[in-house]
Amino acid sequence: MLNNKNIFFKKKILIYGLGKSGLSAFRFLKKKNEIYLYDDNKINYKNIEIKKRLISYNKIIKKKIDYIIISPGINIDKCQLSNFLKKNLKKLNTDLDVFFSIYSNNRNVTITGTNGKSTTAQIVHEVLRQEKIDARVVGNIGNPILSEKDITNETVFVIEASSYQLDYSKIFRANIAVILNITPDHLERHRSLKNYIRAKFKLIKIQKKENFAILNTNNFYIKSQLNNRNYLPKIIKVNKKIESSILKKLNNPYFITDGNKENLSFVIEIAKLFEIKKKNLIKVINNFKGLNFRQQIIFKSKSLTIINDSKATSFSSSTSILKSMSNVFWILGGLAKKGDKFLLSKNDCKSFKAYIFGKNKLQFIKELKKKIKYESYTSLKTIIKKILIEIKNNKNKKHQTILFSPAAASFDNFKNFEDRGKYFNNLIKT
Repeated sequence: MLNNKNIFFKKKILIYGLGKSGLSAFRFLKKKNEIYLYDDNKINYKNIEIKKRLISYNKIIKKKIDYIIISPGINIDKCQLSNFLKKNLKKLNTDLDVFFSIYSNNRNVTITGTNGKSTTAQIVHEVLRQEKIDARVVGNIGNPILSEKDITNETVFVIEASSYQLDYSKIFRANIAVILNITPDHLERHRSLKNYIRAKFKLIKIQKKENFAILNTNNFYIKSQLNNRNYLPKIIKVNKKIESSILKKLNNPYFITDGNKENLSFVIEIAKLFEIKKKNLIKVINNFKGLNFRQQIIFKSKSLTIINDSKATSFSSSTSILKSMSNVFWILGGLAKKGDKFLLSKNDCKSFKAYIFGKNKLQFIKELKKKIKYESYTSLKTIIKKILIEIKNNKNKKHQTILFSPAAASFDNFKNFEDRGKYFNNLIKT
């Protein structure tokens, strides 16, 4: 195999996309390369060094570029440099590739999947830190991978990787690759479920015999992929069953839901590979509070729980928590994901009522109307007022839950899921 050490030094490199990962790649590579910068958005950068490196399309096509470091948010089918990128596909790389060219001797745990990536990455990071391991959580969660400082040979990277990053990466390889689950998602970008699965399994495909792949083989799509071909790494099969010696010591209600039990089962397998002391593992699990806007309990009383799960951008992410609940006021809506399906049955939804808002209300109504009682509204604010009135007038003494789990992208009304989550919290406070 090609020796990848230092392949990104003394080269002409175009960095496309000047978000956090693009700018961190620029800072990392600028001293030993000739760097050009491009972004589809016309931003007035105050940094003189960045201004100097910005290049126009007309000049790019005349340059002899060695590598293109592309940000995950760039869709090569719909961006300004689409034709240029398609002519230079072999030159496309990511910040993960740059990282691996320098730090290939450092251990990394790379976590992907449709749901649960951030939560699992954070728990693994906390477990390793509890064991006094110099662990860094990077990628979609934490800092861009090229922003980390003071790295030693002992530093371990916990990387949350999206399908976009993996799709564009060429040389990056995980020591421990983790695929939590796969359900149809991001089909508007990948164009088909087959392409989406291929992007996820690229993480496994590039691994060597001495590497590990931890996979949820109960998942239909993962199981089918494994049945279709052989992979080199050692495969560790995972399900949601937690071994009794750990289960009896757990007292954290966060891990009641099926989705979080699934996340936890992966954490346990990763902990085994690092030979983590069981007492340290248990301590972290019981103290884990969850991440903002991911099944986050923002209010709890004897009669009512309010959960902010703004991160849920597909039906599959919402159903993972719904399956463990009853008497739920479910608030959902936004930009529906292409090909997304609500797979719970009518019987599963007997004690649920849905409150739908956002741009694609009709699409959500069509998907839910035969399974669940629903109402639709023009705004979240109106929905909150309506639910609180219903709760006040309801003589049923059963514990009730308001679940904000949109099952949709946020970009119709919000910058991102964090912005949407903060808005919901403010509505609850007022």
